[in-house]
Amino acid sequence: MNTQIKNKYINPYVAGVIMGLLIIVAYYFSGEGLGASGGYRDVAIGAIETVAPTYAENNVYVAPHVGNDHSPTHSWLVYEILGAIFGAIISAALFGRLKFSIGKAPHITNKKRLILALIGGAFWGIGSQLGRGCTSGLVLSGIAVNSLSGYIGLMSIFGFGFIFAFIFKKLWIKTVKK
Repeated sequence: MNTQIKNKYINPYVAGVIMGLLIIVAYYFSGEGLGASGGYRDVAIGAIETVAPTYAENNVYVAPHVGNDHSPTHSWLVYEILGAIFGAIISAALFGRLKFSIGKAPHITNKKRLILALIGGAFWGIGSQLGRGCTSGLVLSGIAVNSLSGYIGLMSIFGFGFIFAFIFKKLWIKTVKK
């Protein structure tokens, strides 16, 4: 692998400017900010509508998103998620990092890691819908429209992230005593 390519990463300030410009473009073309949970919701609702259309039409949560000969999976958020997935694959392939691996602590088995990831993903999905959006939507889109909730969300996410990282880091890294 070429070490010159391997060690090149985008400057975080440049990435921030690009994200800001991307949010402006998203608001201009779609009238909405960025976020992922809405796309996952649309895919789940599309699956429900395909498998059980009568249930979908009568369910209080699902019904507003179905009908009118329009599939919820044709939302721009679904395409955003697909773009992120395929963009990551293309980027990894171009820079020689495309491989299958399970990121985990050395003392956790692959099976346990995948089960915990599935449980965590389910909690994220449920929580993002109860909270009416995911953290990226709250912070990126909230701050883009100068919303107080966006700033509070940013401080809360990073503040609790540092606290939890400090508390739970020993679950990830076991120190070896000599």
